[in-house]
Amino acid sequence: MIPMVDLKRQYRALKTEIDAAIMEVLDQAQFILGPNVNLLEKEVAAYHQLPHAIGVANGTDALLLALKACGIKSGDEVITTPFTFIATAEVIAQLAATPVFVDICPNTFNIDSNRIEEKITAKTKAIIPVHLFGHPADMDPIMQIAAKYNLKVIEDCAQAFGSKYKGQIAGTIGDIGCFSFFPSKNLGGYGDGGMVITKNEDMAQQIKMLRNHGSSVRYHHSEIGHNSRLDEIQAAIIRVKLQHIDEFNAARRKNAAAYCAALQNKDIILPTVTEGSEHVFHQFTIRSSKRDVIANALTENNIASAVYYPVPLHQQEVFLKLYNNSTKLPVSEMCAQNVLSLPMFPELTSDEIQLITNVINRAF
Repeated sequence: MIPMVDLKRQYRALKTEIDAAIMEVLDQAQFILGPNVNLLEKEVAAYHQLPHAIGVANGTDALLLALKACGIKSGDEVITTPFTFIATAEVIAQLAATPVFVDICPNTFNIDSNRIEEKITAKTKAIIPVHLFGHPADMDPIMQIAAKYNLKVIEDCAQAFGSKYKGQIAGTIGDIGCFSFFPSKNLGGYGDGGMVITKNEDMAQQIKMLRNHGSSVRYHHSEIGHNSRLDEIQAAIIRVKLQHIDEFNAARRKNAAAYCAALQNKDIILPTVTEGSEHVFHQFTIRSSKRDVIANALTENNIASAVYYPVPLHQQEVFLKLYNNSTKLPVSEMCAQNVLSLPMFPELTSDEIQLITNVINRAF
């Protein structure tokens, strides 16, 4: 069986370091906002060359607290992509704001920056571009639009730790960058975890307060906040993995190149890397009108595959009920019908890639 991701292999490779880090936390018995959280925040900030990184409970909370720090409230509109995990838009709705969906580019699966401006109204307050599958969104025009209309930009980097856009690391271009440390992510823990990065001092302090029940001084609460603190054990694990993240991402790019070399088929559209972008291949996602034929062939050979995402957000039942939205976004709808993600993780071997691609090529 070849899985979509094999976390055991990475653990075995780092077992000595990770076990020692966990045991040190247990010995110190500081489990909430302890020294590892503090050190990880400093290390992530240094990696991104920004002054502030704030650990939170998960990637969804990272987005939610970022929206709050940007002042998003009931009645506001936030522009984002429909082709992503629901968390990106879910947090907008949780604040009684409205997600406004803009169609995507078929080659990168990211929000089409040429279609954003037509969706802006007097209620628009922010844009959330998603660096989907590890490929950065087209940030220059997004930032130009944001400047023109005085909008905040929150980068959803859940799948893109370490990716770059024209030399800038994803998460450092907009007002705030949000990360997930879900176990399968490029930089993942062994449970939930998240991080917010920003250059803005006021936003950083606001998020620190909100993550800890709206408190900056113990037992003094200035706002209604959240219990969204990054776990100390998770921070210790992620600190070990952070030292290897560039190595992990390089291995993913190598695996992607091997896939591309072996899948030269007119019925398969391979992932695109736009000029000036550095893809970190959280997923290796192909497009094909024969998607189900490929998926079935892989299943018959005990090889995993997955469809990310089968239903675009503008067609999800919850948003249809909330907003009675009849928007047609043809590129997103087309991609939902023909995308297929293949196994992708740093430890995937060349023999496994050869086996996977042989099965796909035989399926045609």
